[in-house]
Amino acid sequence: MAETPELGAAELVTEIEALGARLAEARASINRRFIGQETVVDLVLTAMLCGGHALLVGLPGLGKTRLVDTLSTVMGLKGSRIQFTPDLMPADILGSEVLDGAVDGARSFRFIEGPIFCQVLLADEINRASPRTQSALLQAMQEREVTIAGQHRPLGRPFHVLATQNPIEQEGTYPLPEAQLDRFLVQVDVHYPDRATERDILIATTGVDDAQVHQVFTAGDLIAAQSVLRRMPVGDSVVELILDLVRACRPGEPEGAALRDVLSWGPGPRAAQALMLTVRARALLDGRLVPNADDVRALARPVMVHRMALSFAARARGEDLGRIIDGVASRLTGLGAAA
Repeated sequence: MAETPELGAAELVTEIEALGARLAEARASINRRFIGQETVVDLVLTAMLCGGHALLVGLPGLGKTRLVDTLSTVMGLKGSRIQFTPDLMPADILGSEVLDGAVDGARSFRFIEGPIFCQVLLADEINRASPRTQSALLQAMQEREVTIAGQHRPLGRPFHVLATQNPIEQEGTYPLPEAQLDRFLVQVDVHYPDRATERDILIATTGVDDAQVHQVFTAGDLIAAQSVLRRMPVGDSVVELILDLVRACRPGEPEGAALRDVLSWGPGPRAAQALMLTVRARALLDGRLVPNADDVRALARPVMVHRMALSFAARARGEDLGRIIDGVASRLTGLGAAA
C-alpha cells in the first residue's frame, strides 16, 4: 500500500468515517440550493478536499456563481468574487500600496488588500482578463502567497480558486495559458439540466423564499480534512493504474503510441499527482476507506482534459478529447478488472 499513516489504522478509520458523515451533511445542504447537479458538487468538493482549485466550464445561467456562494457558506470560508474584464489590472486583484498621511505630517505607505486575500475566490469569466492579469493568479494559486513591492504576503488558509469560463464565447477573451490551466486540479463541465431538474429549479427559485443552507465545516475543519485525506491508503494496483493511464495519454511515450496522430501533447506528472489525491476524495465522498479502479475511471476526464491537446488533424476530424480519455480509461480499467 502507498501509505505513510501517522495514526494507527483503527484511529484513521474512525477519522475517515466521521469525516464522511460530515461530508454527507454538507453535500445534502449544497444540493438543496444547487439542484440536480450532484456530479458538479462532488467534483468541486473533491478539489477543496484535495486543497486544489477548480475550473468550472459552462454556459451563462447554469448556476456556477450560485454554487460557489453556497459552498462558501456550507464550508465556513471567507469568499470573494472578481468579475474579470479586459481592463482589469493585477493591482485590482492583489491590492496595492497607497501613500498615507499622518497627523504629525509624517507619511508612510499602507497596503490595501485586494479581493484575493480570502479563502474561496470566485474568478468569474477568468478568460476575459488580459494575460498580464491572469498571470497575477499564478503565484497565488501555486504558492498561496503574493509578492507586492518585494514583500511576501500569505493568503488565507485554506485558499481555493473556483474559476468560471464560458466555452463558446471567443470575442474579447484571452485563452488561459497551459501553465495556468495545469494549476487547476480539475475541470468541471457544467451542462444543461434535464427537464425534471429544470422544473424543480423553476419552482424552487421563483417563489418568495429561497432554499437556505447551513454551515457544516469551518476553515480549520477543512484543513484537518485535507490532512486526513492525504493519510488515506491507496492500493498498489490503483497506483499502477494511474501511472498506466497518464502514460497511455502521452503521445511521446511507448504506451501512448496509438495516440501519436491524435494528441499534440499529454498530461504531465501533476496529472498523476492530481489523480492520486482525487481518487481518495471520491472514495471519501462515497463513504469508502480506500479508492478503487472505478474512481480512476470516473476522474480521468476532469483531471486530464485541460492538461492535454488534440492535434490539428484530430480537431479537423471532429475528435473529442473527453471521449478519447474516457476510452483509454475504460480500456485500462477493463483490462484490470479482467486480470
